[in-house]
Amino acid sequence: MAAYMVRRLLLIIPTLWAIITINFFIVQIAPGGPVDQAIADMQGLGQNSAVQRISGGQSQGLGQGDRARQSGASAYRGARGLDPEVIAEIEKRYGFDKPIGLRYLDMLKNYAAFNFGDSLFRGRSVLDLIVERLPVSLSLGLWSTLIIYLVSIPLGIKKAVNNGSPFDLWTSTAVILGNAIPSFLFAVLLVVIFSGGSFLKVFPLRGLVSVNFAELSVPAQILDYLWHLVLPITAITIGGFATLTMLTKNSFLDEIHKQYVMTARAKGLTEKRILLGHVFRNAMLIVIAGFPAAFISMFFTGSVLIEVIFSLEGLGLLGFESTMQRDYPVIFATLYIFTLMGLLLSLLSDVLYTIIDPRITFEAQV
Repeated sequence: MAAYMVRRLLLIIPTLWAIITINFFIVQIAPGGPVDQAIADMQGLGQNSAVQRISGGQSQGLGQGDRARQSGASAYRGARGLDPEVIAEIEKRYGFDKPIGLRYLDMLKNYAAFNFGDSLFRGRSVLDLIVERLPVSLSLGLWSTLIIYLVSIPLGIKKAVNNGSPFDLWTSTAVILGNAIPSFLFAVLLVVIFSGGSFLKVFPLRGLVSVNFAELSVPAQILDYLWHLVLPITAITIGGFATLTMLTKNSFLDEIHKQYVMTARAKGLTEKRILLGHVFRNAMLIVIAGFPAAFISMFFTGSVLIEVIFSLEGLGLLGFESTMQRDYPVIFATLYIFTLMGLLLSLLSDVLYTIIDPRITFEAQV
């Protein structure tokens, strides 16, 4: 197992390189980059004032025709009429004065040392931004995934044991209805009912903790933190039970009808011992296989709208805003970290395989 883990860890390096490389060149050649946006902002602010602000007044006194002749055929949309020196200054500010190949090599060198640079538009270190937003995403992702797994797995097992019973039917209806409700729509409903003031004002609406959080005692801080998470976690998890519950049920049903279960029953073993001692470790393998994808989905992609509705500034919202702004350092840094965590979680799922079923070994795997 140790040799397999070493090989998997080494494979993370080329996998990260391939993903980052593909996304780097796709994003770099896409229109509407930071230089285009800076030029658009300048045109919107008023040409003379914007040019003076960027170039220190270098183009002051130039007429519209003079600037147009100087800019020539620019590669940027909306650059007509701007001094080429101003455009060059914008390119230097955002690092586009270097060839794309050199920018790519610089990124690889910096990322190897976990140096993600500074945000183009926020004036702060990318790593500081990620660390600042991380508690929100960790809270939403970890609690949501934990609750979904703690509810769905026992529920799926009970549904498999009682397949076709009234309990099976009404629980299937409940989880499917929950899955059909968009999480953001349910979040809005929760806000209106429980924290909007129209009906009840029970739960806080904004933030992960209260303003006076630092002044509270430790038990009060824990309670305050959990109280702020009730509504967003409820909104996220409402639609997350169906897939895992039905997957667990079908996996257990498939194992229950196999020959080894019939043999165990013929030997006089109790249903509880058969279920926990034989069926569980085989049926849970497929459930564990989906854990990394489920966690990454909950951790990063599934909470963007929830973060907006409940005024929670997490990594999902940071990534979305950075994509819209073409803030390349933040985009690539979050992609790098998300990919790395996904690969490590995938390795963790393999380790869990061997814990649940010691018969599984990866020693012969490449």
